[in-house]
Amino acid sequence: QMQLVESGGGLVQAGGSLRLSCAASGRTVSGYAMGWFRQAPGKEREFVAAITGSGGSTYYADSVKGRFTISRDNAKNTAYLQMSSLKPEDAAVYSCAAGGTYSRNPRLYTYWGQGTQVTISS
Repeated sequence: QMQLVESGGGLVQAGGSLRLSCAASGRTVSGYAMGWFRQAPGKEREFVAAITGSGGSTYYADSVKGRFTISRDNAKNTAYLQMSSLKPEDAAVYSCAAGGTYSRNPRLYTYWGQGTQVTISS
């Protein structure tokens, strides 16, 4: 089993930045693709970004491309989501996930964190 714990969420002004972290334990993350998803109240869970196990390839939702950067440090068993130029519509609970496939499909991820709240003030 793998446990994932997100951190770094909080309140930030529109236009600001946050860096989310996803710390894994129980298993080594290097063998897993990692993804970030978000869910705002009353909306469905939405894909944000994904990265391969090696970190060599990344994939972004169009809504965050150019503003968000996903990365990972396998030595620290941690993945990151650097978010810049934040907009009010980015407000949501952000969750990280680990799985065998680098995908925007949440069903392909096996392990999930509890999420961290990101709130944007305009």
